[in-house]
Amino acid sequence: MLYSVSVVFEDGWAASPLRWLMNALGDAQLAMMVENPGMVAAVDQHAAVLRDAIPLDRETLGDYLLGFLDELRHRGWAFTGEPDAPSLRLTAVCWLTRELDLLDGAAPA
Repeated sequence: MLYSVSVVFEDGWAASPLRWLMNALGDAQLAMMVENPGMVAAVDQHAAVLRDAIPLDRETLGDYLLGFLDELRHRGWAFTGEPDAPSLRLTAVCWLTRELDLLDGAAPA
């Protein structure tokens, strides 16, 4: 099932990139994983790459997300709902954010 979600970079999105991503894509993308084992495997692979590449704390994952989104914007990528590599990586960031409780607490994420 494909769907389209408008990804809008509203004012202040960069101040809390993890929270912004969870609000923009997180719930819908994570819900898709429940019904799609292939997507679970793909997201798990992207999460493994992140686990190996960076420390998985709120600040580092947020900084990674900022750089990744800047590159996507530079390339003119748009989220269409298709499970392409960028959307799977963003979903992996959402999954890690949820699994590690990185939004719990008062500090921006």
